[in-house]
Amino acid sequence: MPERVKILVSACLLGENVRYDGGHKRDPFLVESLGPFVTWVPVCPEVECGLPVPREAMRLEGDPRRPRLVTVCGGVDLTERMERWADARLEELSAVDLCGYICKKDSPSSGRESVGVYLGEGPPSRTGAGVFTRKFMERFPLIPVEEEGRLEDPTLREMFVERVFFLRRFRDLLEKPFSPHLAELMLRNHV
Repeated sequence: MPERVKILVSACLLGENVRYDGGHKRDPFLVESLGPFVTWVPVCPEVECGLPVPREAMRLEGDPRRPRLVTVCGGVDLTERMERWADARLEELSAVDLCGYICKKDSPSSGRESVGVYLGEGPPSRTGAGVFTRKFMERFPLIPVEEEGRLEDPTLREMFVERVFFLRRFRDLLEKPFSPHLAELMLRNHV
């Protein structure tokens, strides 16, 4: 039997109490519907880089292309700490054979897109990506990444799941010895 597809996932979405407020954001679709078919690889960038639970809330500030990760009340800049940890964790993940990543929307460490970036007073621009997820997407540009909120849309959910399982099948195909029969099969099926 083939190995189950491995998907990196924000740990709070699996029900782990790792959020800044000590809570979680358990996602029933991920745990109950998709969970039986995949192997989850949980990650919580904030906890894994050494921050406690609970902890001060954080946000992104500055240049939306390379924002700083800063605590809301104390103004402590955690960017370098997070980036050092992320580089090491991404190196570990390169050996895991991931086929997808589901991250926590709006998270300054894990959000994929439209994360608020503060440029002084006033409302944030919704143009950032969480520090860890941005680095993940730079390091692994071919691995599908989606936020849990977008997976509530049935079309986006189906597209993400198809991309994840296609990547697994494609990698499996590349591991097989190449033969004229396989080439003919690929041409016939437009693989």
